Amino acid sequence: KQWYQRRVRGVEGMARVWLPALELVKQSFEDRFSVHPSGKIIKLAGEGCPWKEHLYNLEEEAGCEGSVLYVISQSSDSHRVMAVGVRGEGFTNRLSLPEKWMGVRDDALSEISGIPQCVFVHANGFIGGNKTEEGALAMAVKSLDMQGQA
Repeated sequence: KQWYQRRVRGVEGMARVWLPALELVKQSFEDRFSVHPSGKIIKLAGEGCPWKEHLYNLEEEAGCEGSVLYVISQSSDSHRVMAVGVRGEGFTNRLSLPEKWMGVRDDALSEISGIPQCVFVHANGFIGGNKTEEGALAMAVKSLDMQGQA
């Protein structure tokens, strides 16, 4: 009985979360060149969207694996810029946020990045935050510029 209940919950989760997320990620992927001319940044609507596997599959179908480097999304109190991981490589990012930003927070991060309202960049550079969507996007764009990827 427990096995059956777990399976039912899994199917319900697919129907309620996983499949609707595919449409959100697909739309974001299709709109990526309107976010930044490089097409290397996508912006997801809402928060808590499972996007990684969908993005990998969409890139593969489009013949552009590895092209998206950052994902912008909303969290409960700020906006995030997330480095896309290398598929199957665990904690390896396609392009981490700049090393000099890693582990820096708040005003100190805003000062060194030149971007207002920064919240943090994780010490490993896989995620950062800003109080505004525009700020999170600016962090991604500046990261591309600083690392020769724009």
